[in-house]
Amino acid sequence: MMRKKRKRGVSSGPCRSHGPGPAKAPAPPPSPEPTRPAWTGMGLRAASSCAAAAAALAAAAGAEQRPRPRLCPPPLALLLLLLLSLGLLHAGDCQQPAQCRIQKCTTDFVSLTSHLNSAIDGFDSEFCKALRAYAGCTQRTSKACRGNLVYHSAVLGISDLMSQRNCSKDGPTSSTNPEVTHDPCNYHSHAGAREHRGGDQNPPNYLFCGLFGDPHLRTFKDHFQTCKVEGAWPLIDNNYLSVQVTNVPVVPGSSATATDKITIIFKAHRECTDQKVYQAVTDDLPAAFVDGSTSGGDGDIKSLRIVERESGRYVEMHARYIGTTVFVRQLGRYLTLAVRMPEDLAMSYEESQDLQLCVNGCPLSERIDDGQGQVSAILGHSLPHTSSAQAWPGYTLETANAQCHEKMPVKDIYFQSCVFDLLTTGDANFTAAAHSALEDVAALHPRKERWHIFPSSGLGTPRGDSHLSVSLGLACSILIVFL
Repeated sequence: MMRKKRKRGVSSGPCRSHGPGPAKAPAPPPSPEPTRPAWTGMGLRAASSCAAAAAALAAAAGAEQRPRPRLCPPPLALLLLLLLSLGLLHAGDCQQPAQCRIQKCTTDFVSLTSHLNSAIDGFDSEFCKALRAYAGCTQRTSKACRGNLVYHSAVLGISDLMSQRNCSKDGPTSSTNPEVTHDPCNYHSHAGAREHRGGDQNPPNYLFCGLFGDPHLRTFKDHFQTCKVEGAWPLIDNNYLSVQVTNVPVVPGSSATATDKITIIFKAHRECTDQKVYQAVTDDLPAAFVDGSTSGGDGDIKSLRIVERESGRYVEMHARYIGTTVFVRQLGRYLTLAVRMPEDLAMSYEESQDLQLCVNGCPLSERIDDGQGQVSAILGHSLPHTSSAQAWPGYTLETANAQCHEKMPVKDIYFQSCVFDLLTTGDANFTAAAHSALEDVAALHPRKERWHIFPSSGLGTPRGDSHLSVSLGLACSILIVFL
């Protein structure tokens, strides 16, 4: 028996409704050729947002809830759309993207640079290393941070800093692993490594000491003294560095002195450097050590070196291995000195090395003032001279005040020292010495709020730039100098 062929496009048995009505429903017209669904192809139009996906699911759920006598299996397109919608609910826009680690990158950069100081030799090199490490970290997290504004700000900031510091994009980078960055001839490197290991919770503390004028001393403890100290005296004498100054009388018959010779010894330190000696005297401020060398240590980056800033007038010494910087200047006939050194090294000395002016100040018998720049506090009385009386040919108290004020608007201890030196010596070069000493403080002292020192109110005068305090203190200083 021959079976009749079914006509194309006519739905058969199981997919027809069996509700009440005629026994045999007429066949539906042929379906048109199915079109390519919108979700196929590149997938760009498939449930473009979580809201669309949720709406599709809700619609599908609503459709399922409608009462139907019997349904045919859902078309393949609907199944795929539902699966895609379900997937979008747990991924894509509805899920947090892969973790953006820009905060970690920034934290590491701060950790790598927190101990650096722009006045210290090697700052640019270390800062550029940290910048390159920062840039590399941002690149590794760029995909996850694509829409993060903090990330894009960091990228722009890195580019600007690299331009400002002339950092090349290629080169060595810093690492947050202290074992990798440890350099025995770079104090900042192994100090940072100790901090990362938990040995030190804070960056190393630095101390400042300066000597200028006839002579004025600022100790590691920020005590300011005017001293006589004629002859050779040790400023610093610890296990790493020795600094000795020689002071001579400025004016015949006066106890006021000034520095005309400085000897600096950088002691041998393992593989970093041999012992190096530097010596400067009036009119001979060399840009080399006594042995003729200008650096110490091996390698391209020397662990110790001399930099001449102004021929015969200003040199700097940078000792990377002990994190120490020394400035030596000649102004007029005399020398000035400024030192910045880590506290743990500066305080590393034996009991026999306790006579250090930078550590303990001048002995009481050698001080002209009370340790705060006020001679009047010791004498307890004022000089019975008028303010217009000349202490030295060429300067009165008024003219000395005016000249020093031109260079130093803030009437602090450095201003007082300038006036004192002009009145006791008549040498205008001491104005430049006081001004340069204050500039050295700004360059090397680690704490800006301590750059200026103001006299204590020993006679009830207000602390700060009181003209009366300056006048009385300086007038009495001159009295004791010429007694």
